[in-house]
This record gives sequence, structure tokens and C-alpha cells, in this order.
Amino acid sequence: MATFPGGPVKQISATELKAMLASGEPLELVDVRTEDERAIACIDGSRLLDREYGDYILALDRDTTLVFQCHHGIRSQAAAEYCVEKGFRNVYNVVGGIDAWSLTVDRSVPRY
Repeated sequence: MATFPGGPVKQISATELKAMLASGEPLELVDVRTEDERAIACIDGSRLLDREYGDYILALDRDTTLVFQCHHGIRSQAAAEYCVEKGFRNVYNVVGGIDAWSLTVDRSVPRY
């Protein structure tokens, strides 16, 4: 595993993300998929990573909790590692992405 200034990306399950969201803990839930993928299925409270949102994230305090998700957890891992490289310390990747969310948390979210 690569070592980054902020420490490694923490891996969380979809059910752990659900608990984080339910707790009301402030966090940025970053969806790194495409607009077309997001039109099929998304997690409430997530925001599509585009240039404007990316600039916003990079301006945040480095202690901000960032949670990244994609379809299966691969693209989001890369985005999470990028933010750790930029000095963020509380960075999470949702293992299994929105597919795991659909299977274990909210079956009304379509799988694709």
C-alpha cells in the first residue's frame, strides 16, 4: 500500500457510510462517476465531481471528511488517493461503490 502525507485512504462499507450519513457527521460525499451513470442511480446527499466541485473540495480544510464513491470502488479509490496526496487526513472510499449500496443499503437504487 502506498504511503501518503495524510495517511492511507480508509475503506468503508456501504452500511458504514449509511451510519455516517445517519449520524449527521459533516462530510462531503463525492460521486466520481459520469453524469450518465448518476442519472441511472445515485446516493442521496452525494454530489457529482466536476471541475467546480473539485475546486471547492481542494479549498476545504484538510481535516474535512471526504467520502468517495463510484460504481464499484475503483475510480473512487484513485480520487481519494489524490486528495490524500493533497494533504486531506479524513478520506474514505466506499468499497463496492453504489453497487454495494444498492445490494446492502437501499434496494430501490437501480443496479447497472
